[in-house]
Amino acid sequence: MGTILVVAEIQKGAIREASYELVAAARGAGDHEVNGLVIGSGVGDLGSEFASKGAGKTYVIDDTAAANYNVEIWTKAIKAAAEASGADLVLISNTPTGWDVAPRISAGLDCAFVSDAFKVEAKGSDFAFSRRVFNGKLDAEISTTGKTVATLQPGAMPAYEGSSDGGTEALSVDTSTRAKFIEIKIAESTGVDLTKADIIVSGGRGVGAPEKFPEVIQPLADALGGAMGASRPVVDAGWLDHPYQVGSSGQVVAPKLYIAAGISGAIQHLVGMKASNFIVAINKDPDAPIFEVANVGIVADLFDIVPALTDAIKAAKG
Repeated sequence: MGTILVVAEIQKGAIREASYELVAAARGAGDHEVNGLVIGSGVGDLGSEFASKGAGKTYVIDDTAAANYNVEIWTKAIKAAAEASGADLVLISNTPTGWDVAPRISAGLDCAFVSDAFKVEAKGSDFAFSRRVFNGKLDAEISTTGKTVATLQPGAMPAYEGSSDGGTEALSVDTSTRAKFIEIKIAESTGVDLTKADIIVSGGRGVGAPEKFPEVIQPLADALGGAMGASRPVVDAGWLDHPYQVGSSGQVVAPKLYIAAGISGAIQHLVGMKASNFIVAINKDPDAPIFEVANVGIVADLFDIVPALTDAIKAAKG
């Protein structure tokens, strides 16, 4: 039995949900011990939380110099935790932080590197990763031998919801760096984080016009307490901003309920939502590819079905 090290990311003082998705991936990868790593300043409680919520024994690097992300400190920290745990696999979220630090860890450990995977499996003492290629048209399996560093897509699987024992262990690393933190600038949000939505109602070109999204799609999303999404053609046409896009070049989502209205189901869209728990597709074309992944398919005009659903839900709520 080997060890998988899961690296947590902290956002606004809390561990990101994507980090618990890594825990789910690690625990689903086979018979391996799972260890965690939390890096920051004043993060002892977060380390204990991560340890108890699936990460198992969690290494904590708590240093004022690590209060804000610094690639040099993170590289040293992850390398130290990987060596301390004897990790066969290091999992990092495929986020800007992961893009920056993961290749450096791989080089530092002189081991294999796989980026942007959506699934990991143990095959004996080796690992196999699934990732999408050719703009999402194909799924490829990449096998590695020996130590490996990999980044996994946020939203590719549900977050781990179990518990674990293991406690925490403090690690110290040299936090002297050539880089100096100046400030954090947060861009103004123009949409929603669809990866955190339990219910998503998405519209495609079949909606017909940009004004139909607030008139038809958004009311159903609001009635369900969910979020509105869109396919790439909608965003390319300028009807909605990019944060609403679901698909291989947008957001990869796995909500409890996904409703696709007027979306034919190009492969780029399917790879972004087919992990949803339950999929309802509404399309006039009975041969639309979206029906291949739908749990319920409705062959009808969305302008007949969606408003009726919205009214029925509102009536049920009283």
